[in-house]
Amino acid sequence: MRESALISVVIPTLNEENTLGSTLQRLQHQEEPFETLVVDGGSEDETRALARSRGTTVLRASQGRATQMSRGAEEATGSIFLFLHADTLLPPNGLSIIRDALDDPHTRSGAFRLQFDDPTPLLRFYAWCTRWPWIRLCFGDRGQFAERSAFDAVGGFPEWPLFEDLELASRLHEHGGFRFLDTAVTTSARRFRRHGILRQQLRNLYLWSHYMWGTDPERVAHLYLAPLKCNNFETWLAFLRLL
Repeated sequence: MRESALISVVIPTLNEENTLGSTLQRLQHQEEPFETLVVDGGSEDETRALARSRGTTVLRASQGRATQMSRGAEEATGSIFLFLHADTLLPPNGLSIIRDALDDPHTRSGAFRLQFDDPTPLLRFYAWCTRWPWIRLCFGDRGQFAERSAFDAVGGFPEWPLFEDLELASRLHEHGGFRFLDTAVTTSARRFRRHGILRQQLRNLYLWSHYMWGTDPERVAHLYLAPLKCNNFETWLAFLRLL
């Protein structure tokens, strides 16, 4: 695989002009052969222009991460897929690490560990938790990757408005050969900074609990858009389900 495999890096975007440049810059220094496909969901800023200025293939798709990443996979020419968020930075040798992992015949897919671009102790603790191989906590900001054949075998991303990343990781794990890498990608803590670390983490756990209990994805997406109400019975019931 090492000599012939092209890595297709698929990046879904929506108004990411402030973050995409750094992500593409880090990719430009990778040594492995790769292509980059930015799949835009209707940005109203300079995201697409920025991507084109870096020589990146730019595609359009309906808004929604699952739809956008599926579109990228359809157009990709590589035999390895890396799904990378626009605010997530690969380590300097990230693509080589992926290729080395997939050189193991027992590995067909996987994800990196996670660290945040913020040294706050609580965020460092959250990042530390990604050292553990919990497939149900393998979110897309960890840089999920897969051989094309494995991705196709599990049906790709489900067309869900939320948690398509967790579902893909779960399906790949069940398919066999999913590997958690020891190296971390660095993702933005902007959402935690915007909403407050504890409040954002409570919100994440609340939504995740609904996913774990099989709540309809459309319902979970509705809850995602609504403010978290800590005095709401449904909120506490969702947390109690985790116990």
